[in-house]
Parts: sequence; structure tokens; C-alpha cells
Amino acid sequence: MNCISATRVLLLLVASSFLMSGSTTFAQEMPADYQEVLKSLDRKGDFKAGVLKVNIPRNDLKMTIQGFPTPTPFGFGGWLALTKASDGSDVMMGDLVLLQEEVNPVMSALLDNGIEVTALHNHFFWDEPHVYYMHVHGMGKAADLARKMKPGLDLIGHVPPAAAMPSAAGANGTVLDTATLAKIIGHDGEQSGAVYKITVGRDDLGMKEHGAAINARMGLNTWAAFVGTQEDAAIAGDVAMLEQEVTPVLKTLRKNGIDVVAIHNHMIEDRPVVIFLHYWGRGRAEKLATSFKAVLDELGRAAASHAATQ
Repeated sequence: MNCISATRVLLLLVASSFLMSGSTTFAQEMPADYQEVLKSLDRKGDFKAGVLKVNIPRNDLKMTIQGFPTPTPFGFGGWLALTKASDGSDVMMGDLVLLQEEVNPVMSALLDNGIEVTALHNHFFWDEPHVYYMHVHGMGKAADLARKMKPGLDLIGHVPPAAAMPSAAGANGTVLDTATLAKIIGHDGEQSGAVYKITVGRDDLGMKEHGAAINARMGLNTWAAFVGTQEDAAIAGDVAMLEQEVTPVLKTLRKNGIDVVAIHNHMIEDRPVVIFLHYWGRGRAEKLATSFKAVLDELGRAAASHAATQ
């Protein structure tokens, strides 16, 4: 081997060694605890700018918007993100893409494992199938957050479609006993045709804007509307919550079999910050009223705590 050939071989060996060393260094840039998160969740992801991004794409769905084919990267890629807090623990945020029938089972699984659900809404009109976006939040060790998230993530794509509900009883049932509903809930309501609606203000929060009191008539309220019969009724409504009331209220609704259909804000620059959720349920009227009363009881506890800190 001449001198030139030997030099070339040496350079190739050095270059190969450098590339191999570079590959090893790149792989080690992701912290070991984040590598374990990907492994335990059986998901792919990457680590950039100090953030672990876990991919939860809905490749199982063939999405269209107004009949136009829209691939997963168009807006149907769910995710989780983790980054280190100043004390070495992890802050986790995420956005999950869920079919309607997946929303409440996934929500229950997350709440039961100590994960907060912070928003629920749609991103599109005319999407087929219809999907919702659930925002989540958690704090703690990366491994613990992965363990808490896994039961909810494992449900995605594996919740059977909701069984068809029987038709409403209609004229065959007993007329709603509104006096009993009002007694259970502790507030009187108003009748509007077939609908009985109870509205409860949040005057306990003392919200004002430019000196004007923001009361129930201005939209700061919690309400429940009933329709149907005593044996087979439907309930729908809105709950106005302080931030610290959100998780207790969500747990109460899910414990009572009530579906949460939206979580969002109605105002900006409101003080205190108020979050609103919308819900739907079906069953015996007394049971639905009892569920709503349980929600009101959660609001009372948090409101008392809020007042004590003012």
C-alpha cells in the first residue's frame, strides 16, 4: 500500500470514528428518564429545546373536512410534551385527538390517575368522523406522569361506538315533577314549554368589569335544563368554575355518569379567572338532579376557599 492510499484509509477510519461518536452523542442527548417515557408508553418522539415531544397521531382515522381528504399532519396529530421545572420535576402538557365516544372514557381514566383535564373543544367544522381535542396537564416525575397517562392513552382507538339509546318515553312516562327537582337541587327553576331550567348565579365571586357587577344575567352562572319524563329525562347545562374547582367538578360529573362535552372560557381578562364546562346526561330525573346538586356542592367548597384568601 503506497503512502497516499494509507493516508486515505486513515482519514476514512477517523471520519467513521467521528460519525459513530457523533451518533452516540446525539442519542444520549435525550435524558434517560425521557427515553423511558417513550418506552413505557410505546410511542415515538423527539427531544429538542429541552422538551420531550411524544407523538400520539390518529393514523387510524381517515379524516375529511367537507369531504376533502385531510391527512394526519393536517391537524390530527395528538401529543404530550414534558420539560424540566426548576426543582428537577417535570411539567407535562398535551393535546389528545379523540372521537366523541372516546372523550369521556379517556377523561375518566386520566382523572382517576391524577391528570388534570384543562380544555375540551373542537378544532374543525364538518369533520368526518367528528373529533374533539382534550388538553391535559400534570406535574411530577417523568416516569410517574407516563404511568398516569398510559391508561387513558391505551383507550384511544379502542373504545367501541356508543350503543344506540332507546327512544324517549314521551307521552308514556310521568310528567317531570319540577317541584321535586327544585327541592333536590335547592333552587327553583323556570318552565319554558317542555323544558324546566334551573339557573344558579356565581355572585359569591364578586366579579366586576369596569365597575359593573357581572351577575347571572350577564352570563356568570351555572345552569341545568331538564326535558323528558321522570323515568327518562335528559339534562344539559353549563358550569361556571374557578380554576381550582375544575377537577373536582369533572370528577363529580363522571362519577355520576354525566358526559362532559366542552371545557373553555367565555371571557377574557376576567378576575377571578372562570372556566366553563358544558355537559349532557340521560336517566331518571331524580338521579340527574342529584348529580347536578353534587356539582353545586363542589362549587360551594371552592368558593369558600376562594373567599377566605381574599
